[in-house]
Amino acid sequence: MTVKIQIDIARYSKLISPKNTGHNEEKEEKLLERCPPGHEGTKVVDKPATIIDVSGTIITWYLPDALTETTQKEIRAATDLLGPSLEKSVKADGNWRYNQEWFKQGSENVGSTPGCINLSPAWFQQGHENLSDPEVSASLKGPSSENILKAIARPAAIASAALRVMHPQQYFAGLRALSHLGDKAVSKELPQMPETLQYWASVFNSLSIISNRETPNHRDHLSIPECFDILTTVGNYSNAWMSMPSLQLEFRIVRHGVDGGEGDRIAWAWYMRDSVHIYARVPSCGWAMVEGRILTMV
Repeated sequence: MTVKIQIDIARYSKLISPKNTGHNEEKEEKLLERCPPGHEGTKVVDKPATIIDVSGTIITWYLPDALTETTQKEIRAATDLLGPSLEKSVKADGNWRYNQEWFKQGSENVGSTPGCINLSPAWFQQGHENLSDPEVSASLKGPSSENILKAIARPAAIASAALRVMHPQQYFAGLRALSHLGDKAVSKELPQMPETLQYWASVFNSLSIISNRETPNHRDHLSIPECFDILTTVGNYSNAWMSMPSLQLEFRIVRHGVDGGEGDRIAWAWYMRDSVHIYARVPSCGWAMVEGRILTMV
């Protein structure tokens, strides 16, 4: 089904400053007053759906139960392989993404190790986007890097295939960026990057692996506004929801945030960092549009 909301998402994105993290509720209420979604209260979405704006731009795809049991097992196994890195990522204080207050152990302390790590063949340290070349992310620099890349390969390919349908222009922009990265990695002799790109099976250039964490409402400014991120969730959890308060929408799972559910939860977030596309000199791909698609309105 398709849910249409009364927002122009391209104009809406221009109203949001990079400094707007989505944590200031007063600012968020004012933004909601300026750009209301056109329906009263929060709308709950619990069936496969696309969310579109007034111009026919597709904002979100929601595809529950899309992953087979085999793929879910592969995601769990790959996450378990990264257990040591996940454990080291959790800190006593600081940024909420790694703060121990937001993490909890899975069912009966036998679930996946809580933590949050980033995997990427080309990762810029914060604040260094215009000052240096990217480098392979820390979690892929160790002796297990090839095993990790092979373990995530099939889920990576599945997410890429989904993007080929959802947003073809973004898919090919991702391919071009990785191709150009490969050329630069060889010509500049960037450490480990050519070998990592050889096994990197996704058109996305970054993957965040999040295990057993509750997530507050926030905005991700490292992604490209007109590009889709793909969030896949697995586990034996119940009563978990993904909230998009700016659109007054809630999705049964899976500014967005994830309310804590009971059980073991793993989320993989695939995304394209704009700084990497700029470095690779790949132009913006534009927004995904409804044109040419058959959608049922509700």
